[in-house]
Amino acid sequence: MPNATSLAHLPSATERTLPVELVVMDMAGTTVSDDGLVLASFDAAATSVSLPETGPEREDARRYVLDTMGQSKIEVFRALFGDEDRAQAANSAFEAAYDARIDSGVTAIAGAADAITRLRDAGTKVILTTGFSPATQERILDTLGWKNIADAYLAPGDAGRGRPFPDLVLTAALRAQVSDMTAVTIVGDTSNDIDSGRRAGASVLVGVLTGAHSEDQLRAANPTHVLPSVADLPALLLH
Repeated sequence: MPNATSLAHLPSATERTLPVELVVMDMAGTTVSDDGLVLASFDAAATSVSLPETGPEREDARRYVLDTMGQSKIEVFRALFGDEDRAQAANSAFEAAYDARIDSGVTAIAGAADAITRLRDAGTKVILTTGFSPATQERILDTLGWKNIADAYLAPGDAGRGRPFPDLVLTAALRAQVSDMTAVTIVGDTSNDIDSGRRAGASVLVGVLTGAHSEDQLRAANPTHVLPSVADLPALLLH
């Protein structure tokens, strides 16, 4: 498994022109573990809009959901089902199924809270982002007791478009009033997180191995670093 020096030939935090002013962190799979709730909730949503429960259509849809982890869920359903009414119905069923399991199925990634606290104590702003709706994001934060752990919280509806578009990262940078986009680091468990950060102009693109995408999938998106966990981030950024 790679460590914080797995891409040591790339610029370190101390070698960049600007210090890190903002870290934009994904939630599910990066700072939060949900024990497969996304796929289980998708299955409930797909069944609710009459997608066959077995067979190639269901398997293709499940594969698409896995490939697009990190993206806005309503956009995923629009791509899958085409019809807006069906996509909205599936999204509502997904949120209901996910929300019903949050209390028992969502926990913090080991070391995530400490990493966030250490970064903020060092003067770096931290903003948590998600592909879920604002309501689902708030439920997760309430369950974890994280309402005050970060500087701000963003969902696709707060920014315009979800990942892999740059909107969430750019909105976070505006909220944090960074001096330059090269002072921004993004952290996520999917290739969509990496793509979003690159499109926004972030200089440090960190993939973590605690979520949906494998190391090969993350490396295919050309991150600057791949870490075992967000818990390893302070060692990379703070010197």
